[in-house]
Amino acid sequence: MLRVSAHSQHPHHRPVPRLGVRLSEDGIDVAVFASHATAVDLCLIDGSETTSDPTAWTERRIPLDGPELGVWWAHVPDVQVGQRYGFRVHGPWEPASGQRHNPAKLLVDPYARGLARELGYGPETYGHVVDDELVGDPAGPADPRDSRGSVPLGVVVDTRYEDQRPPRPHVPWSETVIYEAHVRGLTIGFPGIPAELRGTYAGLAHPATIAHLQSLGVTTLELLPIQASASEPHLVAKGLRNYWGYNTLGFFAPHAAYATNAAQEAGAGAVLTEVKTMVDRLHEAGIEVVLDVVYNHTAEGPVDGQHLSWRGLDNPAYYLHDGWYPATLADVTGCGNSLDFRRPQVVRTALDSLRYWADEVGVDGFRFDLAVTLARGADGYDPGHPFLMTLQTAPSMHGIKLVAEPWDVGPGGWQTGRFPPPFAEWNDRFRNAVRSFWLADPAQAAHGLPGHGVRELATRLAGSADLFGYSEPPGIRGSAASVNYVTSHDGFTMADLVAYEHKHNHANGEANRDGSDDNRSWNHGLEGPVPLDSVGSEILPLRRRSIRNLMSTLLLAAGTPMLTAGDELGRTQHGNNNAYCHDSAVSWVEWELSEWRGDLLATTRHLLALRREHAALRGTRFFVGRPWADGTRRDLSWFGADGTVLDHGRWHDPQVRTLQMLRSAPARPSRPVRPDDPESAVLIVVNGSLDEVEVVLADERPTTWELVWDSTWEHPAERDAVAAANGGTSAGNGTVVTVEPLSVRVYVAQG
Repeated sequence: MLRVSAHSQHPHHRPVPRLGVRLSEDGIDVAVFASHATAVDLCLIDGSETTSDPTAWTERRIPLDGPELGVWWAHVPDVQVGQRYGFRVHGPWEPASGQRHNPAKLLVDPYARGLARELGYGPETYGHVVDDELVGDPAGPADPRDSRGSVPLGVVVDTRYEDQRPPRPHVPWSETVIYEAHVRGLTIGFPGIPAELRGTYAGLAHPATIAHLQSLGVTTLELLPIQASASEPHLVAKGLRNYWGYNTLGFFAPHAAYATNAAQEAGAGAVLTEVKTMVDRLHEAGIEVVLDVVYNHTAEGPVDGQHLSWRGLDNPAYYLHDGWYPATLADVTGCGNSLDFRRPQVVRTALDSLRYWADEVGVDGFRFDLAVTLARGADGYDPGHPFLMTLQTAPSMHGIKLVAEPWDVGPGGWQTGRFPPPFAEWNDRFRNAVRSFWLADPAQAAHGLPGHGVRELATRLAGSADLFGYSEPPGIRGSAASVNYVTSHDGFTMADLVAYEHKHNHANGEANRDGSDDNRSWNHGLEGPVPLDSVGSEILPLRRRSIRNLMSTLLLAAGTPMLTAGDELGRTQHGNNNAYCHDSAVSWVEWELSEWRGDLLATTRHLLALRREHAALRGTRFFVGRPWADGTRRDLSWFGADGTVLDHGRWHDPQVRTLQMLRSAPARPSRPVRPDDPESAVLIVVNGSLDEVEVVLADERPTTWELVWDSTWEHPAERDAVAAANGGTSAGNGTVVTVEPLSVRVYVAQG
């Protein structure tokens, strides 16, 4: 058995190598954290990719030196790029105390830059004894079967990238438009992309994909997880898979299945190169890349789950336990296991991973799944947690966009608005308010039941200062901290929000129990699809208008808009609001456009163009209700349908469903602002009632308002027809206009 001692190769004062496997001049330096282990072996694996038979593979075991501060290490000469490897960890098997060492199990390196081979799901992948149905006692004896043939292998990768890399776009938050997409789902059906590139990193960077994003006005592409992931055993047993990827198997390795076949055949290094090339091509187009990252739990699942990496390396140091005896996992993520961010090694792993993706891969930001888990201390969520503090101060995170999903399912898990700057946060209150105002409330009103007034919607349109304004100093985060969304990967699509009042998740195999029941949707009278020229087809125009109402509220509100891929095309999941397990047309973007879907795409482009063109629709500061310079309009004013300022009574009256929002800003923002700067002013008229309303166009000074969009228009080009019929689309303040039921109008001040 080959043994290469770090002590024999290097002086004792040499620092312990950084964790992971790294190339050196004559081989590799390897280091792994296993603080409770009695011995650790590096296993160099060679053999055919075409067999999972362990006897067909050769394995060289190299005992590592250590531990020092919980780290085991060695320098191993004559190891080259492409070498496959894993770890075997020796130590006590004492489940009652959280110790689950089992050297029969080959473990994945959490720091591996590349992974080869798919995960198997047989009994040998469990650390405890299970039967053929994968049922066993996790507190029972250790399983002696070797897992070598059934687990992914780490791959030694040369992370150097020779091409000259373009600069980051560094899009200001005031101009940021986020587009949430799945690498595979966005491009798998895109006819403008060569077949061999569809559903891949290369397909995402193809000129056709980039052209679509640019035509929309997207600045920032937020990708569902691309770190290596695996499916849960219960899904595999049903013939399903974890399509979304929120089940991490490696925090450093890209998910190889999203690479082209050519890259996968060439090996882990080629997969990494394809990812970096994707980032570069998007940067050249001025588009940022933000990764959705899952550091709150891992693919090993609950205590009776598989034994793949962290559980066998150092179960007590990585996973959150309840502190009692016998040791029991504390689950604050709903996934059966949660990483313990009170532990320095967990924090270090997450930070090392983030630095790697930012510095070496070149991404522009991160969206943190269930981010409250990452900041849980001894007393629950802590906005001053060391992990968050490091993200605020680390050089690698300077200029990087940080977005929190500000909740988990543990005690005190809802923390929207409480993350420190420079974090932005998903604003679930925005989602709920917009859905309620445009969908749930009209559905109630159609049956004579009361709904809500305009107060909550107005608060969200104005940037949610009630959530994000509490900081030190107050208001420093600004409205950009609110990532506004109506839909995301999780839940109904925008088209399904207007067509389904109930989830239809039976294909998930959980008897329709999974997925949220709080959808705030409205089917407009009939559940599901309604064919053209059939009974009930008269509701289709209203459904389409409701989508446009949702879209305009999302894209024109103060804050940072996030559009879900396919919503601009009317994508449907056929009522499934939890399609995480469907790698099929249920989840993929459909690119063949009917007339109404083409109209919706044009509408989305038009709304985002309005946002770009008018400074009053952007900005990152909270409104203060005062002129931004002497002689200018107030930055924000609210008026009722009669053109007068909304008073306290109307703000709190649930029967009031019409309001006018007037926003003003310097047309060319500069510092300092001068009174002679040109002014941008936009009037947004909202009618959330079931009746048409006579509205007196508002302003506190003489103004000519130009109608630039109406949600009753199927296509923005209808503006020309309206102008021809009415002798133009201009009107002065004080003019009475008729606003259709459940509609939005946008006016821009002329001159």
